[in-house]
Amino acid sequence: MSGILDIDKRHIWHPFTQHASERDQVVVTRAKGASLLDEQGNEILDLISSWWTCIHGHAHPALVKTLSEQAARLEHVMFAGFTHPPAAQLSQALAAVLPGDLNRVFFSDNGSTAVEVALKLAFQYHRNKGDAGRTEFFAFEGGYHGDTLGAMSLGRGSNFFTLFQELMCTVHTVPYAETWEGDNAIAAREEDALKTFADALDAHGGKAAALIIEPLMQGASGFRFSRPEFVRQISQMARDAGLLVIYDEVATGFGRTGTLFACERVDFVPDIICLSKALTAGMLPMAVTVAREDVYEAFLSDSFDTALAHGHTFTANPLACAVACKSLELFEQDKALEKVAHIGERNAAQLARLMAHDKVKHPRAMGCVLAFELAGTQGSYKTGAGELLRDWYLKNGLNIRPIGPTVYLLPPYCITDAELTRAYAGLFEGLEQI
Repeated sequence: MSGILDIDKRHIWHPFTQHASERDQVVVTRAKGASLLDEQGNEILDLISSWWTCIHGHAHPALVKTLSEQAARLEHVMFAGFTHPPAAQLSQALAAVLPGDLNRVFFSDNGSTAVEVALKLAFQYHRNKGDAGRTEFFAFEGGYHGDTLGAMSLGRGSNFFTLFQELMCTVHTVPYAETWEGDNAIAAREEDALKTFADALDAHGGKAAALIIEPLMQGASGFRFSRPEFVRQISQMARDAGLLVIYDEVATGFGRTGTLFACERVDFVPDIICLSKALTAGMLPMAVTVAREDVYEAFLSDSFDTALAHGHTFTANPLACAVACKSLELFEQDKALEKVAHIGERNAAQLARLMAHDKVKHPRAMGCVLAFELAGTQGSYKTGAGELLRDWYLKNGLNIRPIGPTVYLLPPYCITDAELTRAYAGLFEGLEQI
């Protein structure tokens, strides 16, 4: 056992880990491009972008240079009563690439807190407008929005948080019309889901502050895809009923679905959008909750009582803001969306083989994401087959981490054709181990 692993086992409590039975952690000492390197120097292809963050790859020279230069100028300053160039520049850059008038940027620390801010915004927006009765929310079955209390409430339909039900605010879950390659019944499922939502609006819409959606793709529930027209219809229904529409693009933002933001494909401008994960390209933790102008204006008055009394110690950290600005620049400089399109073409070429495989069901591809379920496997976050596959892939130099019965690839955009070929070969070879 290495010295680092020994220290880890004595002191560290890892996320989503049952330490009484979990296998030893892998000690990673370096990373570059699409690869992680462990302490023995073994290369591991990072095919899930380290929890979906490192979009440009690890240790990108431009990001490393930006981080170093910013650290020498200003590493941190409190964000109440102060501002700084990286935050202003990032806010301006985000407003320029987001659709419509999504231009008021509130900074926080991670995806959960970005959602928590959105919940408080929606609740207080209606109260500031004189409608104090809107205290409930709508979310989707299978939705996951983070691990803080409000975010857990919205994710109650994912079954991750059953233990904490008694602590949650009131959230009504509605059906999610998921689809996959070769799905001929999606139109009927969408119609049923829309009808159920209409009935729920009739029953609870007058008390609801907002609907929250992971547009086009539910990530943590197993990369469940939906069609743009379904998301657009249900969003418009919510808006027509007086609800704010929140898009949680923590997982889908910054190119994952093929466009910079999934809402572009949906062709709908939400009232609030939540961004994190790939915002800083995996360099540092940061999140933003971006609101439309009319939402922001509802918080303006002569009284502090209408202000959003929310903040974090490291709000708008200059280091994180600087690398986020550089990451946005890399979308142009490195032609990131063209790389996503190429990965998407290579993923799509695997679908026919996956559809014919007896251990696979519901294969699907969108943007740079390739996903499928293991046939005959049930479960939530962890399953026996999924854990077997995770271990086999890791031993063979591939970081592929199934979510329950769902196997998925979500590589960094810098991945080469040779690395993708290696990934696909290993993906299918792993299936033969089950």
